Amino acid sequence: MFVFSSIGHYHEALREGRVTCVQAVEYYLQRIEATRHLNAYIEVYAEEALQKARDLDEKRKNGGTIGRLHGVVIGLKDVICYKGHKVSAASKILRDFTSIYSATAVIRLLEEGAIIIGNLNCDEFAMGSTNENSSYGKVLNARDESRIPGGSSGGSAVAVQAGLCMVSLGSDTGGSVRQPADLCGIVGMKPSYGRISRYGLIAYASSFDQIGVFAKNIPDVAILLQVMAGADEYDSTVSQRPVETYSSLLQTDKKYRIAYLAEALDHPSLDPEIAGAIRKLIVELKEQGHEVEPVAFDLIDHIVPAYYVLTTAESSSNLSRFDGIKYGYRSQEEGLDLNELYKESRTAGFGREVKRRIMLGTFVLSAGYYDAYFTKAQKVRKLLMDKTQQIFNDFDVILLPTTPSTAFKIGEKMEDPIAMYLADIYTVMANLVGIPAISLPLFTHSNGMPFGLQVMTRRFDELSLLRFSHQMMNQ
Repeated sequence: MFVFSSIGHYHEALREGRVTCVQAVEYYLQRIEATRHLNAYIEVYAEEALQKARDLDEKRKNGGTIGRLHGVVIGLKDVICYKGHKVSAASKILRDFTSIYSATAVIRLLEEGAIIIGNLNCDEFAMGSTNENSSYGKVLNARDESRIPGGSSGGSAVAVQAGLCMVSLGSDTGGSVRQPADLCGIVGMKPSYGRISRYGLIAYASSFDQIGVFAKNIPDVAILLQVMAGADEYDSTVSQRPVETYSSLLQTDKKYRIAYLAEALDHPSLDPEIAGAIRKLIVELKEQGHEVEPVAFDLIDHIVPAYYVLTTAESSSNLSRFDGIKYGYRSQEEGLDLNELYKESRTAGFGREVKRRIMLGTFVLSAGYYDAYFTKAQKVRKLLMDKTQQIFNDFDVILLPTTPSTAFKIGEKMEDPIAMYLADIYTVMANLVGIPAISLPLFTHSNGMPFGLQVMTRRFDELSLLRFSHQMMNQ
């Protein structure tokens, strides 16, 4: 029987003839079919994936060059373009739209021999923290099917959690990789802003969005990041910095200078059991020889408001392109003039949460309110960047909770958007500042649900982030 533990072990089994790419794909197709009720996948590319597996097996048999992701079975969040395949951002307004090009990240995965097995459910246009805002229906947490998996990349998280692919891609605008990884008990990493090209990623908030990785271990995250990262002529915001060989540089016995935000662990929104587990870990890290100190961070209550003002403003602009004219859903009501057609198409095509954020963004950008809200939020963002840089002048990493609670019951907070937004309190900081962050599945709550530790490092210091995380996962 096929069992996956890591890409390295899988490749070892391929070399020794204990498994084939076809057998791996067949295994995942069977798993997907058996767990359809979880609703992780929107579409499965069964025949295409099997044919790619056959081609890869034949290539290996004939002594062809083997890519770094040879036969690795990957799922894509439904906001990442794959040429010739549907991409809809889980929205009615884009349903049945077929991408005419592939994202740079996808091209690089395919060049290294990856097999894309399907596209994964998510909150509509990546707006949400529960994966209840999808036009394809909610995703269930495989650990407890009465609970949310987190969002917006809930399908991507559940696909790895439930063994429906080896690794998956999501997008992270304010925690949409790390938060579902935390709630599903897997690893979820958001790289620095500009580390991976955004070309082919459907935009929510362009100065925040990043493609991220879900996996069950750090070496798998490292190799995917290594393959996807780097300069790209199609994205002017991507960094020109050379990409380090993360996967071969993970081992270290370094003693780190670690900061934790005192206000974060004392915050009233945080589950006391989560706070207690992290405090206990801090004591253990000190005993292991690491330098661990609390740092004051009086901006914590300004993070979520600043994030939602800025991201809704950007989304209001980005989503104006979906008007029912050029592509996507168009109202079939007769006798409409152009403006009425815009309104009817967008009203019917967008879901409730997306419309809420578009309206909020339009409001904060409007005359009379721009300086009161948008300009002030930009100032908070600059203060956060300066404060974070001050911390990294003295420390290597910052520790935080990933989420204030474990996964809650489906439907529990749907009528309370403010409570939903506050669930992002610990994750949005990394997006506002542009630094890399990861959620590590280190703990289990007394209610039986997993929760993680969030780690952040300096911008473009993914190597330190992965090294420290590898240490933490292996101790």
